[in-house]
Amino acid sequence: MAVKAVLFDLDATLLPMDQDAFIKCYFGLLTKTMVAHGYDGDVFMKALWAGVRAIIRNDDEMTNEQAFWQTFDAFYEGQEKPRAAVFDYFYREIFIKTREVCFFDARPRTIVDKVKEKGLIAALATAPVFPAVATETRMGYVGLSPADFALVTSYENCTSSKPNPRYYRDVAARLGVPPAECLMVGNDVTDDILPALDAGMEVFLLTDYLINKIDADITVWQHGNYDDLLAHIDAI
Repeated sequence: MAVKAVLFDLDATLLPMDQDAFIKCYFGLLTKTMVAHGYDGDVFMKALWAGVRAIIRNDDEMTNEQAFWQTFDAFYEGQEKPRAAVFDYFYREIFIKTREVCFFDARPRTIVDKVKEKGLIAALATAPVFPAVATETRMGYVGLSPADFALVTSYENCTSSKPNPRYYRDVAARLGVPPAECLMVGNDVTDDILPALDAGMEVFLLTDYLINKIDADITVWQHGNYDDLLAHIDAI
């Protein structure tokens, strides 16, 4: 079937980065902010990671945001939990520092523009473990914004996450396009490629910042760097 929608991962796909360095920077900045506001850093990190795991396990029982906070808040039973205002301050004033561990490349902007020039739907299928404000900030590092996409997934608007194939089926349904008419572009074999295939999508594995923890044979899929991806989309 002909491709009608192109779904893009963000981190280490449209946004060049070393993903491990980014997570270390992001969570380090967030924990430092919480400690500066009087909260115990160890408890906060345990609660944060538990909340992320709750999102990954979530399967349509609630939004990912609700799953995160339900688990996170349980770590603060009987004591003061970090206030929403502190998180707001972090994302407004501090999160921008993660730009230091990301790289700029003009080609992602060109690739997204090419998708729309071809009359295809562009969607940002980034792992919905982040609030929308964090995703919008990261998109800006490469000159992109929510206006460039028909859909941007976040923890507020999703009820599952990668690597659950249902996440990909849900994205396709929200775009009004059958999974078989979607092309998923990502850099992570286990989070982006395998579950998208399971959902019935076509895939393109971006190799510039490849993550292949299972040492899969990537030659069985369409794959390549930014230039190869641009050529692939141009040929659709």
